[in-house]
Amino acid sequence: TPIVLMGYYNPIYAYGVDAFLKDALDARVDGLIVVDLPPEEDEELCLPALAAGISFVRLATPTTDDARLPAVLANTSGFVYYVSILGITGTRSAAASEVSNAVARLKRHTDLPVAVGFGIRTPAQAAEVARAADAAVVGSAIVQRIAEGLDAGGRPKPGLVEDVLGLVRALAAGVRGTVKA
Repeated sequence: TPIVLMGYYNPIYAYGVDAFLKDALDARVDGLIVVDLPPEEDEELCLPALAAGISFVRLATPTTDDARLPAVLANTSGFVYYVSILGITGTRSAAASEVSNAVARLKRHTDLPVAVGFGIRTPAQAAEVARAADAAVVGSAIVQRIAEGLDAGGRPKPGLVEDVLGLVRALAAGVRGTVKA
């Protein structure tokens, strides 16, 4: 299973790009998603990561038009992460037709796999996304489940791990097509 780190550039910059990439390689990191580093700044981290053998994944959004897409896809490797909604993750879901149209448009511009994230909370939604995309990315629903499984002191309640694993299994079943949308 590939390991892809997602975050912001400032901590990497403060740590030092060379040191970060060395430690990422030592930790067997396969790819990076750095959400605040645009293609115009590829020299900062993208190109050194690619030279080190670490994929650099870019985000495309509903507002990434065909004029901007070539810049977004330049030096992108591993996969393209399509952010399916505008706004904050976990607040709503994109319609299946919107996701399908967006993935088709991206695939006209790249041979890379397209992963779709934001707003995927249920196995049925994961199944819906998986019909159009190469992967469904779920984050907020898992974080919410973990938060709900902590007591007032922030300690895990009994059964938390099993509950989270159950959610992940159900989401995976949706992606594998064993759950009907």
